Amino acid sequence: MTSACVFDLDGTLVDSLPGIALSLNRSLQAVGLPTHAQEKVRTFIGDGAEMLVKRAVGQEKLDCAEEVLALFREAYAEDWKSGTIPYAGIVEMLSALQQLGMPMAVLSNKPHAFTVEIVATLFPGIFCQVLGQQQGVPHKPDPAGLLQLIEKAGWHHEQVVMIGDSVMDLQTARAAKVQEIAVTWGYHDRAALWAIEPQQVVDHVDELRQRLLSLFA
Repeated sequence: MTSACVFDLDGTLVDSLPGIALSLNRSLQAVGLPTHAQEKVRTFIGDGAEMLVKRAVGQEKLDCAEEVLALFREAYAEDWKSGTIPYAGIVEMLSALQQLGMPMAVLSNKPHAFTVEIVATLFPGIFCQVLGQQQGVPHKPDPAGLLQLIEKAGWHHEQVVMIGDSVMDLQTARAAKVQEIAVTWGYHDRAALWAIEPQQVVDHVDELRQRLLSLFA
C-alpha cells in the first residue's frame, strides 16, 4: 500500500517548456548569443537552471553563463506565467487523490522559489510539501531532498512512490529506497527510461491516476 506520492514538476505535472524556452532565448539574445529552438531547449531541462544555461551557451561561451543565468532568472519570473500549464488530466487526478486523503509532495530541480510559486499558483492547497533546488540540498539524483521530505512528514520509505519523467527521478527513487513510476509524456528520452528498467511505466495521465488510486486502495 502506498501512503504518499512525491511528484517531479517539469515534464511530469506541468508543461513548462514554452516559458523556459522564451526566458532562455531572451537571455541569450541579450548578450548576443545564438538562441535555440524549443525542441532543443527540451534537451537542456532536468538538472536545474545553472545546467540549463550552461548547456544553452555551450562549452566555448561558459564565461557568459553567470550573466545569462541572472538574466534568465529575471525573465522567468514573468515568462513562466504565460508558458506553464498542467498536463491534461493532472488537476483532476490530484483532486481525486486528495479526496482520498493521499499526502502529496513536489520535488524539483527547478529553483526553489519558482517551484513554490508555480505549485501554489497552479495547484493551490494540493501539496503538503514543496521542495525545489536550493543551497544546502543536493539536487536529484542525489536522494537528499527526497529523504528530507520523507523524514519531515514521517512517512515510511516502502510506502512512498516517486513519479517523474526522467532517469534522474528514477535514480533518486532508488537511492532513497522508495517505489518509482516513470511517465513518458515529459521531456526525457523514452529509450533512456526503458534502459534502466523502471518498476512501472505509464503513458497517459488517466493510466497514472488509476495506478495511484490502486496503490492507495
